[in-house]
Amino acid sequence: METKIVQRGKRWVLPLLASLLLSCLLITVSLLFSSSPLRHTLVFLSFSQISSSAADSDDSPLFVESKLQLPPLPPANNVPRLAYLISGSTGDGRSIKRTLQALYHPGNRYVLHLDLESPPAERLELAADIRGDPVYQRYKNVWVITRANLVTYRGPTMVANTLHAAAILLKEGGDWDWFINLSASDYPLVTQDDLLYTLSTIPRQWNFIEHTSDIGWKEYQRAKPVIIDPGLYSLHKSDVFWATEKRSVPTAFKLFTGSAWMMLTHQFIEFCLWGWDNLPRTVLMYYANFLSSPEGYFHTVICNADEFRNTTVNHDLHFISWDNPPKQHPHFLTVNDFQRMVDSNAPFARKFGRDDPVLDRIDEEILGRDHSGFVPGGWYDALKKNTSDVNYTVRSISDLRPGAGTKRIEKLILGLLNQDDFDKKHCI
Repeated sequence: METKIVQRGKRWVLPLLASLLLSCLLITVSLLFSSSPLRHTLVFLSFSQISSSAADSDDSPLFVESKLQLPPLPPANNVPRLAYLISGSTGDGRSIKRTLQALYHPGNRYVLHLDLESPPAERLELAADIRGDPVYQRYKNVWVITRANLVTYRGPTMVANTLHAAAILLKEGGDWDWFINLSASDYPLVTQDDLLYTLSTIPRQWNFIEHTSDIGWKEYQRAKPVIIDPGLYSLHKSDVFWATEKRSVPTAFKLFTGSAWMMLTHQFIEFCLWGWDNLPRTVLMYYANFLSSPEGYFHTVICNADEFRNTTVNHDLHFISWDNPPKQHPHFLTVNDFQRMVDSNAPFARKFGRDDPVLDRIDEEILGRDHSGFVPGGWYDALKKNTSDVNYTVRSISDLRPGAGTKRIEKLILGLLNQDDFDKKHCI
């Protein structure tokens, strides 16, 4: 019985094999003699994942990373658009609103963040004030992060918060040109019309980021120690703590350090979030255990990325008064620093105390803020007394009325771009 079953099984094996061979032959013949474009595709897929000509050609790289290109720049508007992050902590709600008004322009984009340490009522009040303002509602270019992040300002959670805001601005904010991170203790020293007018005269490839590869004492006090940021896993704020083990300085990339405040291009921010060659993610994981990582993460990424290394301008666009050598935090600025701030030609300054009298002097003598809190410029009629009036703002938000601050910013920025050996001073 078993012998008959085996013999029956053998009877259909040979016809099956013959049918398969005949089918393959017919398909091959039809492909070889067909004029359809599909023939070329199928033959290529069947016989060669990488053709010999491609393998031998320098113009056709084998690895996907080398084929990827930077996304094309969007068509440039005559007036650039800025994307701001303004962040703060407990008690900073009023300061954030004041800084926002001093910085506001309807062509820009703004993300506001009060960290998780601030009371929920303060965060909700900030969101309600933004929703209730007729100017913000007209242009719909201000977003408040209501699901707040816990931020340890010496740890990587500050970097994560910056990347979070940048992602929101990429998703919601459209075609802006530069990203600027500020805190509630920052304040502008020029009007937005002054700043936008000056930036409209320079290429939009430049990343303003203070940086150096001479990390000095930071190698032993920041790079080699391993820190843990409780903000990565806890709902309650506490300071970073140190592990007992130390680590060596990385060899896969070179460390850079500098200011935590910067103005970065749309393209570079996209690179940090997309990271198509994995460098931004690799560096981010390293800086997860690095003390004061906001002073090194973006600097290390940009100076180790071939696409962006030569786009750096070594300045953070801030006036900051430091000790020598610098400590963890700068001096609080007062009216005694007013003239030094103006003479610095910087568009921003920090660190200010809440409602310090020097802010009122900046409002009066530099910005000219009016009764509404906004800074007069080409985008609205400063003579109107009611911000709920539909004619309060002008139709064309691209109209600029640059003032005296323009000359100061031009002196700073053009001086940086025109300095001797500028092209040889990137990332050194």
